[in-house]
Formats: sequence, structure tokens, C-alpha cells
Amino acid sequence: MDIHRCRFVPYKPSAINAVAFSHPKTKSAKQGAVARLAVGRANGDIEIWNPSNGKWHQELVIRGGKDRSVDGLVWVNEPNQDLGDGRIVVGKSRLFSIGYTSTVTEWDLEKGKPKRHASGQHGDIWCLAAQPPALTGASDELHTNKLIAGTIHGELAMYSIEDDDLRFQRVVVRSPTKKAQMVSITFQSRKIAVVGCSDSTIRIYDVTKGHMLRHMTLGADLAGGSKDIIVWSVKCLPDGNIVSADSTGQVCIWDGRTYTQSQRLQSHKQDVLSLAISADGSTITSGGMDRRTVLYKQNVGAGNRWTKVWGRRYHDHDVKTMASFENGRMSVVVTGGPDSNLMLVPLKEMGRENHRTISNLPQQPPLASARKARFITSWWDREVHIWTLRKPATEIFNTTGEEFDLNQNRKLLKTIVIKGDSNISSATINPEGTLLVVATTTDVKAFRLEHQDPIKPSDVKLSALEIPEKLKNHGASKVELSADGRWLCVVREGSRVVMASLEETNEPDQPPRFASRLQRLPRLRRHIPRYIKNGGLRSYERNITHISFTSDSKMVAVADIAGYIDTWVLRGSDENVQDNAEADGENDAASSSDSASDSDSDSSGDEEDPAGSVSSRWIRNPSANLLPKLPSPPVVLSFSDAVPSKAAGDDGVEAVQDYTLAAITTSWNVLTFHPLQGSLTPWSRRNPRKALPAPVQDLLDLGKGALWQGSRLWVYGVSFLLMLDTAQDLPKPASESEAVVSNGAQPGMKRKRTGHTSGAGGKMAENLAPHRVGKYVDGQWVNVDVDAASGHEDASDSDDDDNMPDAPEGDLAQLRSTNGTTNGSASGSGNDRKSWWITYKYRPILGIVALNAADQPLEVALVERPTWDVEMPEKYYAGEEWEKK
Repeated sequence: MDIHRCRFVPYKPSAINAVAFSHPKTKSAKQGAVARLAVGRANGDIEIWNPSNGKWHQELVIRGGKDRSVDGLVWVNEPNQDLGDGRIVVGKSRLFSIGYTSTVTEWDLEKGKPKRHASGQHGDIWCLAAQPPALTGASDELHTNKLIAGTIHGELAMYSIEDDDLRFQRVVVRSPTKKAQMVSITFQSRKIAVVGCSDSTIRIYDVTKGHMLRHMTLGADLAGGSKDIIVWSVKCLPDGNIVSADSTGQVCIWDGRTYTQSQRLQSHKQDVLSLAISADGSTITSGGMDRRTVLYKQNVGAGNRWTKVWGRRYHDHDVKTMASFENGRMSVVVTGGPDSNLMLVPLKEMGRENHRTISNLPQQPPLASARKARFITSWWDREVHIWTLRKPATEIFNTTGEEFDLNQNRKLLKTIVIKGDSNISSATINPEGTLLVVATTTDVKAFRLEHQDPIKPSDVKLSALEIPEKLKNHGASKVELSADGRWLCVVREGSRVVMASLEETNEPDQPPRFASRLQRLPRLRRHIPRYIKNGGLRSYERNITHISFTSDSKMVAVADIAGYIDTWVLRGSDENVQDNAEADGENDAASSSDSASDSDSDSSGDEEDPAGSVSSRWIRNPSANLLPKLPSPPVVLSFSDAVPSKAAGDDGVEAVQDYTLAAITTSWNVLTFHPLQGSLTPWSRRNPRKALPAPVQDLLDLGKGALWQGSRLWVYGVSFLLMLDTAQDLPKPASESEAVVSNGAQPGMKRKRTGHTSGAGGKMAENLAPHRVGKYVDGQWVNVDVDAASGHEDASDSDDDDNMPDAPEGDLAQLRSTNGTTNGSASGSGNDRKSWWITYKYRPILGIVALNAADQPLEVALVERPTWDVEMPEKYYAGEEWEKK
């Protein structure tokens, strides 16, 4: 495989303004409460993450738009319903946001779009909080849920959210001067709200009557500072005491009964912007403009004074927002800010466990390629960039004479700015590079690219294509073109699959056009009882995250968050498939009743004309219901390039009886299926997850995508590139000691697994700062830990992926020299053909796309986005740091 390392492809990550957990204090999973993390960004995007088992999977991204920003997030959980016999229906979880406007927005996570908006006669909202749950046995009035919003004009506005609605109710408090902006808010009880203001005050309000109960003053700022102190964050401890963070760099503790200050902690050199509280109230975490995250604990003894016990800079910029999460053994604080990275910091084990950085790059790569035209397409916000790599890697390295300038090999052909206010949710391009389809949450657009052998941007002509109104005006969360460019698969409202066909015109100069009628592809109905735990998000887990076409464009597969896979085949592609499908459609009750599971308004109107060609219709795969549910959410779904053939070819290659579909999950289950048979492949049966090499099982980062090279499956994540050869079994160590040696440790030592008990990183080394080096021994790379104090070597491995060595170049060269043919047959003996290989040399990886034609060796463009390329606003530098040049 030849690799082009590309760092010229633009992608601008957006700052994190808000984080919130749906169930921040879940003590047990018995009640079915599966927590989700919502992340709000400055470009209006909202990301939904699943922290289960410390995998931190990005399940959904709801795209924002122009001049939109998410600056506050609040979850509201309705009470559970007990059905008896141990069956409990988890209360519905609802997500609300603000964006420094006078509007509150509720989000429909099932459809991936705003559900409703509400606003009132008040100023822009700066903070938002939900009333705590009502106590058991309380009156109906106290059971009603309210949102309280603080505004820039010193107002407290009440919004009603009962009866699954959102509406402005009234302004609870109006400030006569409008000088005291409401900056932060929390609830001490269902009636008492604590509000941090910009005029050096913390105010206590009774939200039911609109009365101010107490007025707490922080005094004047430090000498030379501002006259007023801004209270950036307020939190309440379980015992009722109040914690505040302000612009003087101080964290203050207030008595919750007398509303007097009991302690003042000076632990930051600049504004303290965020606070997080542990579930039992024993720890407080603060983050500030000085980039420090500080942990405080309460002493046991007289006075119960709070003390700073740990402080460290995890971020490269302000720590603007944070939220705590505790569930079983997991105990973390999630922080974010302008550097756009999510930071996972251990809460209970802070100072004893490592932190973990979640890259700002998206889980779904915003990249696509036109393989035959050698185009790379990337998109972010409302821009699409089309690049070309003119020469293959073999021509570049085989040139003689003068050295070839790699900068001359790339060229930006087009930059397309999509009209409208919505950000791009998905895009796709056909292999010839002549058709580009771009989708937002509000519409779908198609463009024709005319080119011959483009060398400069003027060689490419761009024009818009007409799209049927039923396809254009509905928007889409995902779009994917088939390999032959004749079919466009569209996912609407998160879970509905629609197929559009492109028809050739009689005139040679005219581009293909979209058929006026669409075909909806019904999914298998999954009978999921209401009491099955789903985190209170109802059918949210049926959101489709992946689409994959076969290389002959005769089968398509989709996968959703729950782990269900649906497949369809093109009628007429195989007579046996067609006959079996018709019989299956008559006898499969689940299939016939599928339309009832997905309510829509265009199930009949969007169908293609039944009188049309039989070969132009898609039918459900007869064996679709035999494909098992994946053990965890999928992160990769990809068909191999091999297609079924009835007889062996002239070259003696063994005939392929079925397609091969690979699915990789968040738990690192690598599964390959034969979808027409509805079964696992023999390789997948012989190689379960426990057979994967130890470095693969211990990977923290999840897979993002995959490419096929014959039988070789190349999987990549943000920090690794992995190869698995499905033509041969993975090696099985003969003994435990051999398994230990294969993982880099010495014989007689246990393999050090990455046991992430808190949901962040692994345990810290005892000396807290081992100096890590590496060296070659007998042609192999060996890790050596050197204690900076003693200088002694330690053979134990670190749990941090950042310390893993790069694979030697000779390994990649060996893989290239032992490549199989395009049909996947192995070349060379079994000894010189590797069954697996991994490297950490390329990072952080935005995505990898193929550039070779079907009959050529695999050639890819690997796009990296180093952190030093990210532009950030000015940040604070303390005296002991290197000053900005």
C-alpha cells in the first residue's frame, strides 16, 4: 500500500462551550439509565457521546449553522414508570440548549434536528437550569418541571416543559437597573435558585414567588483589577452549601443555611470559569483561564475546611466548561474549551491515574475520494474543498534526475460554499469525480464537475444539477453514492432510508439526471419492549450511522447505533436472489409489518413507478433477518471489493460465493459476514475478539474507517493504522509467556492491560514521570522505561498510547513487497506474509481515502491534522511558562 501523507486538507475544529451528562450521578445500571454526554460547540454543533465502559463513542452529531452557537446545555429526565414484575420504563430524557439569544431550543435526538423553540419578552439568555426532581409523594404542582433562564438584563424567566412541550411562562424576576447580568445559575432546592451575577453578587431567589431571599457580596476585585467581580459559575453541594467561582481566580464556599462565606480558596491566577461537584460532595473541581484544572477535598476534622490537593494544566487554552460523571467504577470530569479537545480527567483517582485526551477530529471522517479522477473531497461547516493528487506515489519515487517537489503534486481545484445557513451533514462523490452530492439538515444539493485532465482550477467547470423536490427539500443526515454512480442512498430523519436513481440521458453532452420518483427501503422491524433499558431516549438508537455499497453496486448495507444491520439487494442482479426474496417477502411477518414501525408521510408517494424496469428496484435481502445484532455500537461498516461469481476465472482464482461485509464495534469486535447467507464468515468464527493481538485489544481509540486490499482489511483510528489479513488466522501464542513477550514485556511477567477503572487513562507510574525511550534489538523495536532519578531500565509498558513507538519502516516495506493480488490470493510463503500489523506513526488522522482504480494496487491519501495547525485565540501565559513569541 502506497501512502500520501496529506496535511494540506483544511479542517477547522470548533471550540467547546458546554458539556452536560444526562445522568451524571447514576449509581447502578439496574434501573436502565444509560448516560449520554452532550457537547455543544461554537459552530452550533451538538455531539452525543456514550461513555459506557470507558469507550467514549461519538454516536451522533447534530449539525449547526451560520451564526449559531451552543453556549449552554441542560438535560431533563422524566420519572421512571414501574410496570411491575421488575419491569421499569425509563423516564424520557430531553435535551435543551441556549445560544446567547432570547430562545430556548429542545432537540429531537431521534431525528437529529431541533424539535421546538420558545422565547419570551426578555433579554438574551446567558444561563439555564432545570428544577431538581420532585420528592416522592409531592403534590402535582411540585411535580411539574420548569426551566429557569437568566438573562443579560438581570431577569429570571420561567419556561414550562410539562406535557412534552416547551413554552415561555413568565418573567419571575426583573432587575430595575438591568446592570446585573445573570451569568450562572443552579438550584439549591426545587424552590430556591442560586444566581451568580456580574456585579460582584450571588443572589438567592424563591422562583415560585419571585422574591429575592438573600444578597451575598464578594467585594471589590484585587488591586488594579475590575471594579466588579463576575461570578462565572455556581454549584450546590449535597449538604446545601454553595460553591462559587469568580473572575479573581478564587473559589468560595458559602454556608447554605446562613448564606455567609465560610472559606475562600485562591488557586488560579486568572478567572475561574467552571466548576464540577462529585456525587457525594466530597470533591470540587475547578477550571480557569490559566488552563489549570484543580481538585479540592474536604478535611476531616474541626471546621471541615477545604484544601487544594491537585492541580495541573491539561488544556492548551481556557477550561471553559466541565461536568462530572459517576457510574459504578467510572468517576471522571469531562472538560472542554477553545482548544476544542475533550479532556477526561479522573475524579476520585485524580493524581493517581492519567488523564485522556479525546481528539477534536470527528468520529465520522468528513472525507471522500473520486478514485478514478484522483480527487480528495473534504468539507466542514458550509465549505467543500476538492483537491487532486496528480501523480501516483510509484511515479514520484521512481523518478530519476532532479528531486520531485511534493508541493507541486497537489492542487486545490474547487472551493464550494453551500448556500443557506445549515452546516454540511454529509457529502459524497462518484469515482469519476463528475457528480458531487452535499446534504444538510434542510436540503440536498447536487453538482456536476466537468474536467478532462485538470492541472489548474480553471480546468474544472462546476454547475448545479436539478434534484426532485421530494429529495431536495427534506434534507439528510447521510448520503452515499454507489460505486457505479447510478444510485444515491439517503438517510432522512436519522433512521429512514431512501434510494434515488440516476438515469442516463440520450444526449451525450447532458449529465445524468435524478429520477422523479424515489424508493423507500423499509428496515426490519425490531421488537424492543418498552421496559428494555435504553436510557430514556426511545428510538434514538435506531439512528443510522453507516452506509456501505458493494463494489458492483448490487447490495447496500446500513447499521444503526443499536448494532442492527439492514441489507438490500438490487432486483434482477441474481435470479435466485430475486426468487428467494419474493418468497421471503410473503412469509416474513416481521418484514411485511415494517412500514408500521417507521411512520412517515411519503412511504407511498416516494415509491418508484411499479411499471418501471424490474432491474431498477431494491428489495430486502432474503437473509437480512439472519444477521445478528452486533454486541456493541458499530464504528466501521465496509464491504470488501470481492463480488460473487458462479465459476472460477481463467486465472485460476477461486470463485467467490458471497459478499464479505466487515463490521467493527466499540468493544473491538471485528466481525465479517456473508450477507447473502446471513452468517459469519469462517475467518470470523475462528478469530473472535479474544484472538486479536494484545495491542489491538488494548487500543483506547476506536476505529474510524476501513479500506480493503484484497483480503487485507486496513482499519484506522485517530492514532493508529491497523492491518488484518482475513485470508489467514491470527497467530495464537503457544504459552502465556509467549503471549507476554508478544506484547512487549519480558518473559515471566504478566501482560499489562490498560485497566481504565475510572473511565479516563490508566494508573500513573509510581515516580509519576518516567522517561520513555526506545531502541532496536536484533532488528526489533524494544520499549525501555528509564527512571529519570535512578537511570535504571524498567521493562513494564506504559498505558499511554502517546508513548507507543512507531513501527519501523521496514515492516511497511515488507507488507508492500508481500502484497497479495487484487483478488486477495497470498503471494509468498506463509512465513513472509503477515496476518496483522499496526503502527502509531500517523497521528492525528482525520481520515484515509483510496486513490487507485479497481485494477491497480492500493494507494491512499492519509490526511493528518496536527494540533499545531489549529488556530486558537489569544490565551493567558503565566510567569513560569514560556511566553508567546
